[in-house]
Amino acid sequence: MALRYLALGDSYTIGEGVAVEDRWPMQLARALRAAGVDIADPQIIATTGWTTDELYAGIDAAAPQGPFDLVTLLIGVNNQYRGRSVDEYRTQFAALLQRALGFAGQRARRVLVLAIPDWGVTPFAAGSGRDVAQIAHELDAYNAAAAAVCTQHGIAFIDTAPVSRARGGEVAMLAEDGLHPSAALYTQWYQQAYPVAYRHLNDEVLP
Repeated sequence: MALRYLALGDSYTIGEGVAVEDRWPMQLARALRAAGVDIADPQIIATTGWTTDELYAGIDAAAPQGPFDLVTLLIGVNNQYRGRSVDEYRTQFAALLQRALGFAGQRARRVLVLAIPDWGVTPFAAGSGRDVAQIAHELDAYNAAAAAVCTQHGIAFIDTAPVSRARGGEVAMLAEDGLHPSAALYTQWYQQAYPVAYRHLNDEVLP
């Protein structure tokens, strides 16, 4: 039976502006299968605009049935966009991470967290009138909080923020809205997550 994969998040996980097959969790699953890991396409619980508390409620509504062999989590950009505090984010992120662990059967090695990208480098941000330096500073604080919580629980934090900041403003790396990533940037993300996912799945499942 194929391994089960649950992807939790917001617009970056549902792939706003790209085809279904170009979402980074879909690309990750394909790459794992190409390497011999029998894993199904992910069940995705994500909606554009969701904050941490909205994702929590969305999970309640979807009621996914575990255990899953891989769970990924990427959430928080909308908290920052709406001006919410890092302390609130840390608390709500920790609660979501506990749920992710539960879906993974309390196997910390089966949970991966991806960093929030810096949307301040995008054309959308440039035209928004927002302070892009402040966006960067706040998202760095959010990612630091998430990474610290992950460390406490022995969960891998995949720091995709640097590549997103370095390349996220390039035309080829953007969807048509000038804000969300294109398939090409999602490829950069999954390629960072892939070695960790492969190693953790391979260590515990494959001969």
